Amino acid sequence: MVSVGIVGGSGYMGGEVLRVLLRHPHVDIAWVTSRSPGPIEEVHPNLYDTGLHFVRLEDVKTPDFVLLALPTGASIEVAVRFLQAGARVIDLGAAFRLHERHTWERVYGQPHAAWPLVHEAVYGMPELHAERIRTARLVANPGCFASAAILGLAPLLKAGLVEAQRLVVDGLSGTAGAGAEFSRAIHHPEIGGNVVLYNVVGHRHTYEMEQELRSVAHQGVHVHFTPCYIPIVRGIVDICRCFPTEALSRTQLLAVFRQFYQEQPFVKVYNQPQDVDDAWHYKPYPWVSAVAGTNYCYIGMDVDDERHSIVVMSVLDSVGKGGAHVAIENLNIMAGFARTAGLLDRGFHP
Repeated sequence: MVSVGIVGGSGYMGGEVLRVLLRHPHVDIAWVTSRSPGPIEEVHPNLYDTGLHFVRLEDVKTPDFVLLALPTGASIEVAVRFLQAGARVIDLGAAFRLHERHTWERVYGQPHAAWPLVHEAVYGMPELHAERIRTARLVANPGCFASAAILGLAPLLKAGLVEAQRLVVDGLSGTAGAGAEFSRAIHHPEIGGNVVLYNVVGHRHTYEMEQELRSVAHQGVHVHFTPCYIPIVRGIVDICRCFPTEALSRTQLLAVFRQFYQEQPFVKVYNQPQDVDDAWHYKPYPWVSAVAGTNYCYIGMDVDDERHSIVVMSVLDSVGKGGAHVAIENLNIMAGFARTAGLLDRGFHP
């Protein structure tokens, strides 16, 4: 057993971490903090009668692991405190994701108060960095859009099968990805029946995509990313269009992805058989709802021979594989547990 503290448990990420850890076979929840102490069900009614209470950060002791679900600036200070006290830290935010200081400070609009820790932090994508995560003191959880895009494009770039300078990603997100704080753009009367595009130039997750895919491709990478919110709660689909360096069939593509992810328990290469007489061609492609509430990423694909392009569809839960669940996957790796411990639940249907 390991003891785990959650800093910032009142948001959606913190609440989802708690929901999963409550049934984790090897974790004891040491405490969960909030600026407003009190019963946890006042904020998370799904956790009614668990006996958990929010406490103040200044009153807690150091556990084995600390998960941070805080705004970016606040994460830095708290990470320093617990690392110095001997805990291992997983930051669910963006404080330690980007490796270039001038890019991070420009993108996040603030100076970084503990930049040496960035050189130590491991980008928390187990499919790419499991061995480094295993011994890390500090893990930087990936962004949700970035997770879907990186998982969707890495096999092609690793094999040199697509042009690294022309990667087009359209990201559609449920509103849970925006967090629990009120925003007009995701207020139900505004987004219901609507699609809200935002930060269409220079979105923060673009820099994560390019950083990680550059390491995979061993060359410069350009990602042209456009995000939007759609009127669902959980889930992300990244639709990635890329341009092959050689002719490829869909069968060949599926084989590339299956080989790349053959040892990865939470990435599923998706391919439902399609009725050739059905004019509405959708069965081979993954649904966002299929992964809601899970740590799974489903990846589908197709080839557009007429336009000499490939389309990859990567779906995951923005607070699951795109957030809280992958943080627990990283914790499992760091603690030496089975990577799948507490995380094997599948999505709901309907």
